Amino acid sequence: MQTTIKSPISFGGHGLHSGAPATVTVNPASAHHGIWFKRTDIALGDRLIPARWDAVNRSPLCTKLENAAGLHVSTVEHIMAALAGCGIHNALVEIDGPEVPILDGSSVQFVRGFMQRGIRLLAAPVMAFEVLKEVTVTDGEARATLAPSDTLRIDFEIDFADRAIGHQKKTLAMNNGSFARELCDSRTFCRRADVEAMHANGLALGGTAENAVVVDGDTILTPGGLRHADEPVRHKMLDALGDLALAGAPLLGHYTGYRAGHSLTNTLLRALFATPDAVRLVKCDPLMAARLPGSGLVWDEIPQVA
Repeated sequence: MQTTIKSPISFGGHGLHSGAPATVTVNPASAHHGIWFKRTDIALGDRLIPARWDAVNRSPLCTKLENAAGLHVSTVEHIMAALAGCGIHNALVEIDGPEVPILDGSSVQFVRGFMQRGIRLLAAPVMAFEVLKEVTVTDGEARATLAPSDTLRIDFEIDFADRAIGHQKKTLAMNNGSFARELCDSRTFCRRADVEAMHANGLALGGTAENAVVVDGDTILTPGGLRHADEPVRHKMLDALGDLALAGAPLLGHYTGYRAGHSLTNTLLRALFATPDAVRLVKCDPLMAARLPGSGLVWDEIPQVA
């Protein structure tokens, strides 16, 4: 069945790129509502922004959604990953500014908050997009693919010159609580040189040693080091789940990313929905629903880090 959160929950912090304070409140919603953002700091006009692939104003550093009136909300990928990873299909996400707070740079605080509130079943069957044809997009050396699969599976590979990251590869099926157990506490990461460049361009103004993993060559600069030896590739998988959640319904497909980022994953979704007979919307029976992200999530398996 479709789901929503049982009661509202708020998260406060600062935007990663703007540095501005922000509070986001996730509210229950009815069946077939989907995920929508609402800008509560705006008094007039259309304040609702759909969490959907065709509302993405593509950016290399984060995922930004924008409605037809030009109102936007950015850095939505971590909260979208948490909603998908907890199996929440319907919610109204109110936010009092243009950027979702970064919290600790991962999704774990969102996941723990959602699960503390609880998930409510709704009187409507869950729908999912089933990938029927393989679709691939590229951008230079970067590549992303969606292929048929009976569950959402994510394969990701990264390769950085910095030895602190280097070459990393991981694959996971997103059912049986694997997102919460394996990925949700993995933080965003960057190179020290990239931080300096972003600051020079007015970006990453809210970045700190508490909400990002910063590397310089073979050194981890962030106090406490990594939460996982392969935390960077795990975070890329977290980002991919959040960006794929913008399909508008859970996906049944095999995603493979090589050096892919937010923009390329959105290009992939656009290509999927533009390719004839590549995807279809299906009503999930109980066996199919058990293979969706969020199924099998157990509280005790959520990392105790935030």
